[in-house]
Amino acid sequence: MNAQNLARRAYTNKSAPIRTPRGTEYEVFANITHRLKAAALKGKTGFPALAMAIHDNRKLWTLLAVDVADKDNGLPKDLRARIFYLAEFTQKHSREVLRNSASVAPLLEVNAAVMRGLRQGAG
Repeated sequence: MNAQNLARRAYTNKSAPIRTPRGTEYEVFANITHRLKAAALKGKTGFPALAMAIHDNRKLWTLLAVDVADKDNGLPKDLRARIFYLAEFTQKHSREVLRNSASVAPLLEVNAAVMRGLRQGAG
């Protein structure tokens, strides 16, 4: 065995799953959605965690909006438009949740719908 093979074996984590881009997107959505829900269930005491989870959710949706706005994006135009609309909705509704004038439930529903789509596309 040569040094390169030994090094590769030493630094390879065999238990780490190989993720597809779709699987990675799913994991990000799942993590943020879990944090949104857990923070919301805590009520007023969970507001700092909720604000952070909303911040991360907004960053995720901003990245998605930028990606689908790119003319070289390979998704169908209709799907790109729907994702962009959901990003706009998420931004607006997040402001309302942070003002305590709306429920976090629609954000959870949107993320869950995207997660279902990512899972269906993987199958």
